[in-house]
Amino acid sequence: MALTKVTTSGLADDSVTSAKVSDGVISAADVADGTLTNAKLVDGTIENGKIADSTIANAKLVNSSVTVNGSSVALGGSVEISAGTAWQTEKTTSFTAVAGEGYFVNTTSGAITVTLPASPSLGDEVSIIDASATADTNNITVGRNSENIQGSAADLTISTERAAFTLVYFNATQGWLLKDK
Repeated sequence: MALTKVTTSGLADDSVTSAKVSDGVISAADVADGTLTNAKLVDGTIENGKIADSTIANAKLVNSSVTVNGSSVALGGSVEISAGTAWQTEKTTSFTAVAGEGYFVNTTSGAITVTLPASPSLGDEVSIIDASATADTNNITVGRNSENIQGSAADLTISTERAAFTLVYFNATQGWLLKDK
């Protein structure tokens, strides 16, 4: 009669080694939940070739995600990381800005209003450049969109030729702040 099951009480500590077990003989169904620990593995590792389909479900991992720029991403997932400002094509008419974008504003034909994003979050940035060097003649107005700018409940008027600046959102009291002065 073949021996198919041995209780742990019938085995001496460390008597079962990987050399004594044929490949594929022990399956996941043979291991009780939570009983295969890091301490019971050689160097704490399981070879990829020993795992069905070379995958471990995220739910079975202690840490099943990573955090990138404040957003949780599941292991095996993907995330787009953007570095710096996403510069847009030249703007010649009034528009609403988007956080993370920069704008070349051309006021040659007339004044332009750049409306800041609604419902900004801490650290949101908007960059603006007087690309045509005509803000002194045709101003750029930065519309606050219900948020303060530099702690003031007023729009910002740019009347300096070649002005270039970035506004960063802080909080409801201070609102949008100049990044560099």
